[in-house]
Amino acid sequence: MGAMKNCSAWLNCEALKKEVRKLKLVGEGAVKKVYLSEWKEMKVALSQLTLPALKEDFLHGLRMLQSLQSRHVVTLVGYCEDNYSILTEYHPLGSLKHLNATFNLPKYQNLNTWQNRFELAIDYVSIIRYLHNSPLGVLVMCDSNDLDKVLSQYLLTSDFHLVANDLDALPLVDKEKGVWVKCGPREIMGDFVAPEQLWPHGPGVEFHDDLMPPYDEKTDIWKIPAVTDYLLDHVEGSDIVRFHLFDIHAECKRQNPSMRPSAQTVLETYKRVLALLLKELAQSDSKESL
Repeated sequence: MGAMKNCSAWLNCEALKKEVRKLKLVGEGAVKKVYLSEWKEMKVALSQLTLPALKEDFLHGLRMLQSLQSRHVVTLVGYCEDNYSILTEYHPLGSLKHLNATFNLPKYQNLNTWQNRFELAIDYVSIIRYLHNSPLGVLVMCDSNDLDKVLSQYLLTSDFHLVANDLDALPLVDKEKGVWVKCGPREIMGDFVAPEQLWPHGPGVEFHDDLMPPYDEKTDIWKIPAVTDYLLDHVEGSDIVRFHLFDIHAECKRQNPSMRPSAQTVLETYKRVLALLLKELAQSDSKESL
């Protein structure tokens, strides 16, 4: 983490109490409050449980953080189950919700290119691919009922990559054992979510969780085009990227979940498109220099 050269054991309750200093509140959700804090002159994020009733969600998020440590997930620094605290690496650029505001800052305006934005989309799909092929099995990103909610789950690093941050709602799919998922016991609505997440029995039948069919990880695939569209924004060259992604995005939006591609297939397509476009750009530049 940061400038650290050696691995360090996760901090325990005692170390969190003695070595970590809270600075200010920087975020608050249903499950936790997040404080910018300091540990050994490094900025860290201290998350603390907001409502005791949601402690199971909080602890599930901790278990996921422990099990999924990789380049795709925010670095866990320490935790204390006694007082429901989790310490992670701090990323000052914040969540993906603030991406456009970040690119509008004078120091980052020169980075606001279709190439960098497309690289972020590749990072996003890489994280989905990792969750669908995780050490724990096939995990579904359930905190994703609208675009804002999806964006809030990811942090933008200082070198403009993405890491998953909020892992409180990652249920497991195991088709061999007949285990499918439902993202919560309440009715999900809106154009953003996959069709199989919507109440199938019409407005004449009152919603009841027992009557709601479960689904699988292909709900994440349905949402990829909308997230990528946000990430690409309307910078010069982004429409060319969209044109090359049209076919794979049409496949992501198939009504039948089993007909949608895997995250691995989407990722391979994204990488192939990026390589093609960079090659075309290089050829174009060399012609102009002649």
